[in-house]
Amino acid sequence: MTKDPVCGMNVVSPSQFFVEKDGEKYEFCSDSCKTKFIEEPEKYLAQPEEEQTATYSINSKGKEKIDIPIVGIHCSSCIPTIESEIKKLPGINFTSVNIATEKAHIEFNNSEVKAVDIISAIKKAGYQAGQATLKLGIVGMHDASSISQIEGGLQKTSGVLNASVDLVSGTAIVKYIPGVVDLNKIKNEIRKLGYDTFDTSGVKTDKLKDSKTGGEEVDENQVAREKEYKTLMQKFIFAAVLALPVVFFSYPTVWNLPAQFQRGTETLQLIWIAMSILSLPVMFWSGSQFYTGAWAAIRNRSANMNTLVSTGITAAWLYSAVATYFPSVFPSAELADQFFDVIFVVVALVILGMALEIRAKGKSSEAIKKLMGLQAKTALVLRDGKEIDIPIEEVVLDDIVIVRPGEKIPVDGVIVDGSSSIDESMITGESIPVEKDIDDEVIGSTINKTGSFKFKATKVGKDTTLSQIIQLVEQAQSSKAPIQKIVDKISGFFAPGVIIIALLTFVVWYVFGPAPSLVYALITFVTVLVIACPCALGIATPISLMVGVGKGAENGILIRSGDALETAQKLDTIVLDKTGTVTEGKPSLTDVITANNFTEDDVLLLSASVEKSSEHPLAEAIVNGAKDKSLELKDAHNFNAIPGHGVDAEIDGRNVLLGNIKMMKKYKIDLGLLEEKSTRLADEGKTPMFVAIDKKAAGIIAVADLVKEDSVESIIQLKKLGLEVVMITGDNVRTAKAIAKQVGVDRVMAEILPQDKALNVQKLQNEGKIVAMVGDGLNDAPALAQADIGLAIGTGTDVAIEASDITLINGSLKGVVLAIQLSKATMKNIKQNLFGAFFYNGLGIPIAAGLFYPFFGLLLSPLLAGAAMAFSSVTVVTNANRLRKFKPKI
Repeated sequence: MTKDPVCGMNVVSPSQFFVEKDGEKYEFCSDSCKTKFIEEPEKYLAQPEEEQTATYSINSKGKEKIDIPIVGIHCSSCIPTIESEIKKLPGINFTSVNIATEKAHIEFNNSEVKAVDIISAIKKAGYQAGQATLKLGIVGMHDASSISQIEGGLQKTSGVLNASVDLVSGTAIVKYIPGVVDLNKIKNEIRKLGYDTFDTSGVKTDKLKDSKTGGEEVDENQVAREKEYKTLMQKFIFAAVLALPVVFFSYPTVWNLPAQFQRGTETLQLIWIAMSILSLPVMFWSGSQFYTGAWAAIRNRSANMNTLVSTGITAAWLYSAVATYFPSVFPSAELADQFFDVIFVVVALVILGMALEIRAKGKSSEAIKKLMGLQAKTALVLRDGKEIDIPIEEVVLDDIVIVRPGEKIPVDGVIVDGSSSIDESMITGESIPVEKDIDDEVIGSTINKTGSFKFKATKVGKDTTLSQIIQLVEQAQSSKAPIQKIVDKISGFFAPGVIIIALLTFVVWYVFGPAPSLVYALITFVTVLVIACPCALGIATPISLMVGVGKGAENGILIRSGDALETAQKLDTIVLDKTGTVTEGKPSLTDVITANNFTEDDVLLLSASVEKSSEHPLAEAIVNGAKDKSLELKDAHNFNAIPGHGVDAEIDGRNVLLGNIKMMKKYKIDLGLLEEKSTRLADEGKTPMFVAIDKKAAGIIAVADLVKEDSVESIIQLKKLGLEVVMITGDNVRTAKAIAKQVGVDRVMAEILPQDKALNVQKLQNEGKIVAMVGDGLNDAPALAQADIGLAIGTGTDVAIEASDITLINGSLKGVVLAIQLSKATMKNIKQNLFGAFFYNGLGIPIAAGLFYPFFGLLLSPLLAGAAMAFSSVTVVTNANRLRKFKPKI
């Protein structure tokens, strides 16, 4: 292959259109390009080779210009497809796709459309845009306001298309355009907001060597999480140990202490002074993250959990310090009270809650850990005629790998010698081992059960199936469901709102409260600040999403985003592509009917011998049917294909006709009852072919694309879930209705051209339906993209899988049922979490403000408020982890 210097197309070399200039040979796709080159050779030879990075600019009026590299442009017909899809978007002023540079130049109004929408349009057209995805670990996030703060800061950065921050895993997924923004700039933006970052190697977890575990590989994200957990526990122990004597001496009457420790004594005054000094390391070491987080929030003109806690304990310390060192400032002795115990206990409890939350979050990500644990560590490869054991990282493409019984298959590949049965349950969810022979594909990390075999490595490293699955799962776990985006907006106003409520509470109690009103005002002020928990609100959705997506991966279902998971539970219509989804996707021999004393073996042997050289799928089905019966095929002579009719050939001196009814009528073959039988077969969705031997009707060979074993049960389950099931196919109406009747589908869309599948999905959407499309072929990709949810059969094409929202690895419709069941269970869990979080804050804040005091004399202590706040988020995480027990109902 060579490239046409004029239009940039790839040209098969040697081309009939070429020019020799200065000792160089230039080849062209057409005479037109050749003529242009001859007229102005310097114009085309002077073009520099451009790198595949995007350029980006914006003017003061909000008009943006962007050049986006596009992968997969192979001919000029690609250009109008991409341009027309982009032009459908609002705010597009100009778009031009250049086949030579493989870039799209777009000018648009950023108030009407965003760069990420343009990239989605390119994807919808069936092409991949040149964007990169980066995963970064972030240290120091503890509440929901951190999410909106970081996401908002990143999305204001030129070249960043989208940023999604996950509070649960402590990571950010950033989609950006290379060449416009780089890794360091993204990291710096996060650091400006007051958070530290660490690399997690793109979207795949980085690995480190840990000397403490004897060289075992460890997850860097887990290392950072463990480090934070240990630090928090150290801070908690420090604060808790000091809190014990402080609480003891803060309530001398409760503990019935001797008179010298009661209020007003010099001894107690000295103890208060000691408390004030001891509280400083508790505040500024144990509680250091509250102050650093609050300062970062102030610099960015926002508020978060750290703002609430730091404000509360600082207010308590200032009041207590004045009461300790300058008691005469207060008009009465009873006002000169201290609240140092609040500082110690609140800091200790909040930190304990944060530590327990980190530990509980670790359980929610067990699905990823299980997937990573499936990877083989070493591989036995054949190099220079010798068998050598090497680390899996050193396996390269085309290596011949040897696998013995009971071993894990190291990487993906194709068997070149031997056979075996392989347990693929860890990838597909199917427990029955799969028989594999020469030329069959094997998947890395699956387990070889019986035989030994050799295979050629075709995918290694991050390209293996397991690595791709881990990558997809991590991205999905870090994505956001639409409900989470609403919660994030609420969380952005939550902390400032709580501060306002706390200030109003202070004023009301100070003006209208009972004596000593200042003490009551301070207690309620601190209690409101401490009890409010944006943490529970922030993790309510992502923690359930993480568990749900992980559970899907364990069952062979790859959910690409939280959006897909949420939409799946709202579906009311599901469209099934017939071929490869409802059916096996390849024809098989189903019937051999004989007439005029011919035997089945005669009819099948001669028919298969005629079709032996054909590559047609129907011919292949007949040949395979004969081989399954161990029939020895013979050579055909005088072969004559008659278009639209069939074939005529001689086998061992016998004339064989194989074709449709027109073929039989052409040769005046009397079919008798065979014609009636062929109609019955056609009504069953089969394709009948008449066979005549030596001018006499010999029988019928029927082939069909067989229905998958679990299709009927799966469709019954889909109906039980309240879904309308629709089958779409390019087959004729008779065949389509026959298959639909077999599987229990009531609505059929037949004789639909591939390019019209998406249009028919849109028609269903226009009826007000929320539609899912299930397909596996290249021609299903536009329909999968058009549907509200696209589900791709994992055995299908890469393009179909790329265009889908959910991928079913094992190719079974059971996966569709499970995906919807899992979606419903996950969303139910999310709603429980959100209800709990809103109910806690909705009830806790009024109680802390003293709303019930006039009626029941109930006033909450800041100590209890701190405990409630600390454990509210742990409760949410615990509820989310119940999803790990989810079991499919099929």
